[in-house]
Amino acid sequence: MKRLRTASSRQLAVILAAVAGLALTAAIAQAALTGSGPTPSPKALANAVLDAFNAPEPDGLKAKIHFTNGLLPSGSLPGGAASPLASGADGRLWIQKSGKFRLELQSDAGDAQIVSDGETVTVYDASSNTVYRAELPKGAKDATTPDEHAGEKLTLDKIQKALDELAKTWTVSGAEPTSTAGQPTYTVKISPKDDGGLLGAAQAAWDAVTGAPLRVAVYAQGQTDPVLELAATDVSYDAVSDSDVNVSPPKDAKVDDLTPKDRPGAGAVSYGPGSGPAHARHDETQSLADVQRALGYDIAAPETLAGLPRKSVSLVRLGEQDAALSIYGKGFGTIGVLQHKTGGADNAAAPQGRGGRDRALRLPEINIDGATGNELATALGTVVTFERDGMSYVVAGSVPPVAAENAARGLK
Repeated sequence: MKRLRTASSRQLAVILAAVAGLALTAAIAQAALTGSGPTPSPKALANAVLDAFNAPEPDGLKAKIHFTNGLLPSGSLPGGAASPLASGADGRLWIQKSGKFRLELQSDAGDAQIVSDGETVTVYDASSNTVYRAELPKGAKDATTPDEHAGEKLTLDKIQKALDELAKTWTVSGAEPTSTAGQPTYTVKISPKDDGGLLGAAQAAWDAVTGAPLRVAVYAQGQTDPVLELAATDVSYDAVSDSDVNVSPPKDAKVDDLTPKDRPGAGAVSYGPGSGPAHARHDETQSLADVQRALGYDIAAPETLAGLPRKSVSLVRLGEQDAALSIYGKGFGTIGVLQHKTGGADNAAAPQGRGGRDRALRLPEINIDGATGNELATALGTVVTFERDGMSYVVAGSVPPVAAENAARGLK
């Protein structure tokens, strides 16, 4: 675990779960700043980071937490019907020394579980009896995994150089002495210098004694209150048993695998204007034609969308159905397009699927060149869903509504 530092209609549910899952895994152990507890001595950021890496490694972490999600507009979720992933909730967190963790959010609509073994992340939403699963990038695995730099000693100079490199694209604050969940902590705030989409800033706090991360919050542009925050109200550094982190969703739960498929003719694609087989990275990288061949039909994947170049196309799995995920642009201003045929054995993204559970979302309707769609505009981004000519689409990104709508209208 290395001081716990490694421990981020139906279509809309996929996006919400993915966003919530990434936010939660990136903020494994967080706490609200109380301002009333003990604070550490002032220290330069590089020194505070080095001390955190050199701090004694805890046996594990157990915490009571409160997750705040202010992304959804007021009135879009009826009382008592919202998933804790979308509305926020109280819960508990367990992290093992190995890096495995489980985060449980509790609500009247049903609990949510976010579990990771260091290689995959599984999000189970009891309110919809759905599992969202994805593999973590190789670089996100536990820091104890040997690599080419495993024997190198971390020095103050190396940390300062890394901070200087970060400062080229981010505005980075100093290490502010704070108190988090009753523990002395250092808090740092970063904000993008260039295109950050609708992201305003992010804030993180770590225990000054153990080095464990104890708070991460995400702020939208122009807002002083975080729109996403997971707050540990109580924390202890005790060993965590396997039974606390090894939980499985019900066998009858629907599974959406969001990991790009790596199989002949249906693998992850890295494809942009002018690129082709000669630009393939290893055997897993294939062309747009390969993805369409695996699907058995053509998809709408123009070279540019809303002024952004196409960067990649991937095959993903939604329940019993394959779908295509296209990425446009780079950085936080990226726009993603998820599309697949409607109907079939499992209409994975049908707006009225599964007993009307998606009808609980009261989303504004919009016109996409004659097709009726729905739009969810949040402080950090926009999601547009619509169906046309037997195809179902989800367009999402950290962009204003007009950009997402333009992208949706460009899918031809």
